Amino acid sequence: MKYKKINIPVLAVTMGDPAGIGPEIAAKAFSNDKIYNYCCPVLIGHIATMENVMRITGVDLKINKIKEISQARFDQETINIFNIEGINLENVRFGEISAEAGDFAFHAVKKAIDLALEKKVDGIVTGPINKESIKKAGHAFSGHTEIFAHFTNTGKYAMMLADDNFKIIHVTTHVSLRKACDMIKKDRILDVIGLFDSGLKKLGINSPRIGVAGLNPHSSDGGLFGDEEINEIIPAIKEAKKSGILAEGPVPADTLFALAYGGKYDGCVAMYHDQGHIPFKLLGFKWDKIKKAMESVRGVNITLGLPILRTSVDHGTAFEIAGKGIASSEALIHAIEYAVKFLRKQ
Repeated sequence: MKYKKINIPVLAVTMGDPAGIGPEIAAKAFSNDKIYNYCCPVLIGHIATMENVMRITGVDLKINKIKEISQARFDQETINIFNIEGINLENVRFGEISAEAGDFAFHAVKKAIDLALEKKVDGIVTGPINKESIKKAGHAFSGHTEIFAHFTNTGKYAMMLADDNFKIIHVTTHVSLRKACDMIKKDRILDVIGLFDSGLKKLGINSPRIGVAGLNPHSSDGGLFGDEEINEIIPAIKEAKKSGILAEGPVPADTLFALAYGGKYDGCVAMYHDQGHIPFKLLGFKWDKIKKAMESVRGVNITLGLPILRTSVDHGTAFEIAGKGIASSEALIHAIEYAVKFLRKQ
């Protein structure tokens, strides 16, 4: 790849939902000089939308429209945009759900996946999408993770959240709580523990200590409040230990995350979406009650088990502040940094 800086990966960064903060944080991230020290970023996006948000944010970058990655110019004054054609965004408004916005966001992700599978980019970093807009556009996926799994033909995968020394992986994600309980099975838990162990090692943790959450209050107190721990979770932990993984539990969820944050564990296995997301966002999201806005939004979402690399911001489209020029690009920059960390270990 003559267009690529030596030993620096090319990353496809998707713009996200054009009605959300994705375009704005992309503009701010691409204007941050430091990311060009460790990656060559290309935005999978929409030129007119990016021109608009650059006016709003005051970001001054030259747009280089490309149809092939080889046409990219990786310098700190240029944003390379692989423009998604054929979708009319003229009627899309900031903060509004629409089929057009959802259709664009979906096809941007699909294009990034194609580029990665064709090995034209080394990894993908995704901006936030709106699930309702995706559904309105006729795409039957509950989120990024499921889109990536489908188009890469991946059966065993899991969502990991990472921020500095606090890392969480999920056994179940975008399903109802009732269905999540039915999905707590030994084989799935064991697969997730294995994916987590491998992922943590790629981040430089040689012998990860993994704490596994219980599903029920007090991890069921020996079966008083449910039998998932006895029948599914404990057998999975025992088998993981036999394979050499340093897994412990089930630890009651009201204790596990505090122990991990204090350093007892290198990562936690959560049984369902909110069990993992609530403590993670409590630590990473800082609300400014005076400004009535998020002061800081930290955290990276990484899909483990895929044949390609995908990291993402761990926040949504934030429709309530979209188009106001105040959204922070902190999480997107961290997602780019984590993508580079993973690629260095491959």
